[in-house]
Amino acid sequence: MSVSDTLNAQDEQLYTLHGMWCTSCALAVEGSLKRLEGVREVSVHYPSATLCISGTPSATQLTNLAQNIKRLGYRLTELEPVADAHARLEEESRYLTLRLMVGSLFGMWTMLASILIYAGALPSEQVELVVAWVSGAFSLPVVLFAGVPFYRAGWRTLLAKRPGMDVLVSLGVLGAVFVSVGLLWRGSAEVYFDTAVMLIVLLLVGRLVETLCRHRGLKALDTLSLPEVNITVWQDDNRATIPVGEVAVGMRIELTPGEIVALDGTLVAPAWIDTASLTGESLPRYFNAGQAVYAGCRYLGATPLVMQVSAGVGQRRLDRLCEEMRRYQAKKGELQKLADRFAAWLSPAALVLALLTLPMALLLGVGWEDAFVRALSVLVVACPCAVGLAVPLASLAGSGQAMQQGVALRDPSALESLARLRSVALDKTGTLTNGRHSVLHWQGRDGVEQSDLQRKLSAAVAGSEHPLAQALVGWSRSQRSSGHHPNEHVLEVNEAPGEGRRVQLSGGEWLSVGSEAWLARQGVALPEAMDDAVFAFTSQVMLADEAGWLATFYLADQPVSDAAVSVNNLINSGYVVAMVSGDRQGAVSWLGEQVGLSREACYAQRSPEAKARLLQGLPSPTLYVGDGLNDTLSLAAADVGVAPLSASEAARQGAAAQLLTPGIGGVVTLISVAKRTRRIMVQNLFFSALYNTLALGLVVIMAIPPLIAVLAMAASSLTVTLNAARLAWAELDDNG
Repeated sequence: MSVSDTLNAQDEQLYTLHGMWCTSCALAVEGSLKRLEGVREVSVHYPSATLCISGTPSATQLTNLAQNIKRLGYRLTELEPVADAHARLEEESRYLTLRLMVGSLFGMWTMLASILIYAGALPSEQVELVVAWVSGAFSLPVVLFAGVPFYRAGWRTLLAKRPGMDVLVSLGVLGAVFVSVGLLWRGSAEVYFDTAVMLIVLLLVGRLVETLCRHRGLKALDTLSLPEVNITVWQDDNRATIPVGEVAVGMRIELTPGEIVALDGTLVAPAWIDTASLTGESLPRYFNAGQAVYAGCRYLGATPLVMQVSAGVGQRRLDRLCEEMRRYQAKKGELQKLADRFAAWLSPAALVLALLTLPMALLLGVGWEDAFVRALSVLVVACPCAVGLAVPLASLAGSGQAMQQGVALRDPSALESLARLRSVALDKTGTLTNGRHSVLHWQGRDGVEQSDLQRKLSAAVAGSEHPLAQALVGWSRSQRSSGHHPNEHVLEVNEAPGEGRRVQLSGGEWLSVGSEAWLARQGVALPEAMDDAVFAFTSQVMLADEAGWLATFYLADQPVSDAAVSVNNLINSGYVVAMVSGDRQGAVSWLGEQVGLSREACYAQRSPEAKARLLQGLPSPTLYVGDGLNDTLSLAAADVGVAPLSASEAARQGAAAQLLTPGIGGVVTLISVAKRTRRIMVQNLFFSALYNTLALGLVVIMAIPPLIAVLAMAASSLTVTLNAARLAWAELDDNG
C-alpha cells in the first residue's frame, strides 16, 4: 500500500471509556493507545468519558482496542447514548457520596483527636498516646475504603507507564499512615493520620463537585435528544404501532395534532409546523407538501397528518448533530494540550523531587521524622488536579452555555480561535437574507386596474415552484380583497424552466410571465427600462397578456430580522466585517447598505475559490458564515466556520458550529461565549500552574505541615472547578 493509500484509509471512531477517575486516567489511556501500530491520533475527553481515535480501520476497531484498555483496568464500549451518560454520572455521584460519607464520618473523629493532641488539651503524654492510637483507628475506614479509588487509579496509571496525580495521592496517604505508625511505635503522639484523612476527604469533595459540573455539561446534549416513543405507521393501508427505533426509511407514519415529530421526513400534505423547540422561531411555519421536516418540531394541525420517513433513529439530523458535537468535544485545543503537557511532567517531577528531598534533608541535618514529613508534603502539594481540570471543565461549560443560547458547537476547540477573532466574513443569500423574495414595487401599463392585474398574476404563477413565483403569489393574495376575485381556472400550462411560462385561462385568454429576455423572445413589445437606480439590485418579472406587456414586478431577497443589529454589534466590537457573495454587485451593495456595511466591505460575483482566497487575505483568525454548497470551501478555509439554521448538509458538515435559531445573532452570542470561556481557561491554567510551581518551591526550602499542604492542594482544585462552574451557571452578558 502506498503512502497516499495509507492516508486515505484512515478511520476515526468514537467510544465511551468507563472506569476513569481523573484526568490522569485519560492521559494514561492516551499514552498507551498512541503506542499501538496503526494509530494516528488519540484524544480522551475526561469530562464526557469519550475516546476519539483515528488510524487504520483495523487499529481503531473496538475489539482490538478493548483488549488493550482492559489490561489497564478500564472498559471500552460503543459510544453511549446521552441518557446512559447521565445514568453513569448519577452512579458515579452515588459512589462518591457513599465514600465521602464514610470519609467524613470517621475522618471527623480522626481530626478531633488530632486537634486535642495539637492543642495540648490532654492531661498527660500517656493519654495523648492513647488518643493518637484512637485517631489511627478511626482513619482506617477512610484509608481502606474511601481512598480505594485513588489507589486503583494510581495503579492503572503506573501500568500505563504514565504516573499521574493519583500516584502522588496514594503515596501521600500511605506515606502519612506509614510515618504515623512509625511514630506510634516509637511512643510519639505527633501523628499524621489527619493528613491522610483530609487528603482523601477533600479530594472526594472536589471529585463530587466536578462530577456535578460534568453532569450539567451533558445538559447541552439533552436538547438534541428525543424520548423513546411508539409510532403509528401505515403498512399496506393498515395501521400499526411500533417503537420509534424500528421505523425504517420509506415508511409512512401518522402525526397527531400537537405531537412532537420523532423522525425526519417529508410531508404528504401541507401543514403548520411549530419549529420552536428545534430552531427557536416564535411563530409556526407553513410547510408545503414534499417539504422536509426534522425531528424535534411539533405538528399543529387539527387532523392527523401522514409523513414519509427519510431518516430513522440514529440517522436523524439531531442524531448526527449530537454525535458530531461529542466527536469534536473529545478533541483538544491548544490550551488543553498545553495543560496536558504540564500535568504529564509535573507528576514524575514531583516523585523525583520527593525522593531527593529525603536524602537532602538528612544531609542538612534534619531528623528522620522531619525529613519524611517534608518528602510527604512534596507529594501532597504537587498533585496536578487543578492543572488537569483547568481547560476541559471550562470547555465543557462553554459548550453548554453556547447550546443554551442556540448555538450547537461541534468543535469546542474552536472556542480558542473564536476568542481571538479579528475578522468576520458573511455569505449573502440564505445567511444575511432569509432566502424569500418579496415584491418591493410594480409598474403597469396605462389603464390597468390593480384588481385585474392581481387576478391575472395569481392565475399565471399558480402551481409554479419557482421561488419568485411563490413571492408573486404571496403578494397577489395579500393585495386582493377576500371573496371578490375568485381564482381563474387554468386549462393549459407551457413552461420554460428558469425562464418563464405561458398559461391559458378557462376563458381562452393566454398569459405570459417570466424574465424580460424570455418575453422579448416571445415577441412581446416591452417598455423602456426604469431609470431609477434604486431598482438595479432587484429581480424583475414581467407579465403580459394578449394585448402585450401588462406589468413589471421588482422583487428582492430581504435581510434577516437581526442582520443590521448583529453586523453593527460586530463592527462596534472592533472586528473587520465583510460580505462575500456570488451575486451581482447591485444586489450585494443594496443589502450591504441595509445591514450597515460600506460598499468597500461588500464583495460581489465571487466564485467559491475566490471567496476562499479573499478569506486568506483578511486579518486572522477569521470566521466565515455560509449556508450553501458553494460555501464549503470558505468554511474550511476560515479558522472557524459557522452554518446558519437553513444551511445545506454540506455546509453543516464543514462548519465548526451551527446556529439553531433564525438569523445571525447566534454569531455574536458565540463570540461572546468564546471570549468568556477562554478567559476562564487562561485563569484556571495560570493559577493552577502558578500554585504548583510556587508550592513545590516552598515545600522544598521550608517545612510545611502536610495538613497545610493538603488544604492548599484541595483549595487549588476546588477553585478551578468552581471557576468553570461559574461559566456554566452564569447568565451571558452582551460583551462576553
